[in-house]
Amino acid sequence: MIYYSTNGKAPKADLRKAVVKGLAEDKGLYMPERIQRLSDEFFQTMGARSFVDNAVEVAKAYWGEDIPSAELRKIVEETLAFDCPIHEVEPGIYALELFYGPTLAFKDVGARFLARLLRYFTNGEGNINVLVATSGDTGSAVANGFLGVEGIHVYVLYPKGKVSPIQECQFTTLGKNITALEIDGVFDDCQALVKAAFMDADLNAKMKLTSANSINVARFLPQSFYYFWAYAQLQKIGKADNVVCCVPSGNFGNICSALFGKRMGLPIKRFIAANNANSVFYEFLQTGEYTPRPSIQTIANAMDVGDPSNFVRIWDLYGHNAEAIRKDISGATYSDAQIAETIKDCYKRTGYLLDPHGACGYRALKEGLKPEEVGFFCETAHPAKFKDTVERIIEEPISIPEHLAAFMKGTKQSVGLSKNYYDFKAFLMNA
Repeated sequence: MIYYSTNGKAPKADLRKAVVKGLAEDKGLYMPERIQRLSDEFFQTMGARSFVDNAVEVAKAYWGEDIPSAELRKIVEETLAFDCPIHEVEPGIYALELFYGPTLAFKDVGARFLARLLRYFTNGEGNINVLVATSGDTGSAVANGFLGVEGIHVYVLYPKGKVSPIQECQFTTLGKNITALEIDGVFDDCQALVKAAFMDADLNAKMKLTSANSINVARFLPQSFYYFWAYAQLQKIGKADNVVCCVPSGNFGNICSALFGKRMGLPIKRFIAANNANSVFYEFLQTGEYTPRPSIQTIANAMDVGDPSNFVRIWDLYGHNAEAIRKDISGATYSDAQIAETIKDCYKRTGYLLDPHGACGYRALKEGLKPEEVGFFCETAHPAKFKDTVERIIEEPISIPEHLAAFMKGTKQSVGLSKNYYDFKAFLMNA
């Protein structure tokens, strides 16, 4: 498979270059030249197959030309060493629970897949440096996905004071080949530092750099496995007609992977992108104008993104046509007060405990679902990752899973830096 840049000014790349480089030379994001449509027979029989077996067929469509079949299956099996069940919250509304991985967040799949693919392509080279910006869950997923991988060092950039204490513990207490950089700024500043580093000739001459954010094509594409699996589970219980999917959205890698699934033939009728107060995409849907701005801190912190990287992929996928995007995607945006209200109401009425991000997805789906439709939303992280916030809302204690509690016993190891690029560059040059 050949990959091109969304900016259209960089040389085309094979899969290895797209994965190892992460970002194209013209600052664009890599896109596959074609998207293979899967067979009708595959979709008709998805409910009879396992999570892994369905994912392997999707993976073959993306990477089957570049990776031997047995090796690709091994990578998928190692990536999906946990399940993602679907849970009926109330009639016609299902939660796709994506928090059963090592860090209890949906980003575990993309991070684990990328770690294995990067290891496959760079085996024996050594000294690969992974830069990742996080607003909460990405950092922990990537850090744990790459922990102890020989020859690869991970630098996690996160905004000071703007991730939950448990999220912070998951990537600042690991040590080994993981370095946490506490940036005095917001997530968008962290993301800007990572992108600037890739464009810095001096830095790239000294260090082999790649990204583990969803700007990396091998981080966001595996997330499409979720949507095939959700449909398969609905098919198995006879609920696969008129399916609507709602995705809590921050950097838009997750919903972008779902849109790729639709292009491959996945019969999801339409999508809803649920935002917190960082409503840049929602406003784009209303006006047709994309106007990024600094992010706002909210209780759904993993969605605190004011300039989502993957917007350019969605824009490219739909041929730069806002009306075409609107036909497949609608939007919603919620304040902290509305998110808290949703968590409390859902828990009181149904007994189902949402995390702040899933609450955005649940509410947008509930408000937007039509009588003849069945919908699922992504419950993207375990509520315990936001323990203080959720307990304050429901006025009850919640338990912390054992392996999540283990992170909290570690000692924080992080390096404080300003949001100035030259401070960041100086740190890396002397690392």
